[in-house]
Amino acid sequence: MKKTSVRTRVLTGTVAAAALAAATVGAVSASAESTDIPAAPAAVKADTQNKNLAQSSGLTIDAATRAAQAALDAATKAGQHVSVAVVDRDGVTRVLLKGDGAGPQAPVSAERKAFTAVSWNAPTSELAKRLAQAPNLKDIPGTLFLAGGAPIQSKGAPIAAVGVAGAPSGDLDEQFAQAGVAELAK
Repeated sequence: MKKTSVRTRVLTGTVAAAALAAATVGAVSASAESTDIPAAPAAVKADTQNKNLAQSSGLTIDAATRAAQAALDAATKAGQHVSVAVVDRDGVTRVLLKGDGAGPQAPVSAERKAFTAVSWNAPTSELAKRLAQAPNLKDIPGTLFLAGGAPIQSKGAPIAAVGVAGAPSGDLDEQFAQAGVAELAK
């Protein structure tokens, strides 16, 4: 009997193992293809009359962008360097514009003002006045009770808000936020 080298035996064993693995994978694949698995059901149709469903309205990204840009343009025209945020009904930021020269705190402040305005469906300048009666309001996470936030409404209900921060006064911030809201009425 002829002796084979260790190298030849290792190579032969590797080829045999690879062939066995390929045969096993092929058999498993063929087995899986032939098994009758019921097809996944088509998408379930929602019953729009179901009392368990809620409908809401929201701004399109185009509308949110137009509102943000109008607020930023109003501030720029007045020589102010601000940031503008537009949030949806749930307070989620849809658009955030950091204007040229706006301070590093302005984007976060704009988002928080917009969140506060949509949460209470009121301009933040009005809400800031309410702190005298309920000072613990300021402890609610994500809120900022400074002028500069304005809600966007549909049939009296809040659907979004514009927040502006960075001008030297909240009154200016709110004036620019209102310019963003007014853009949507055009």
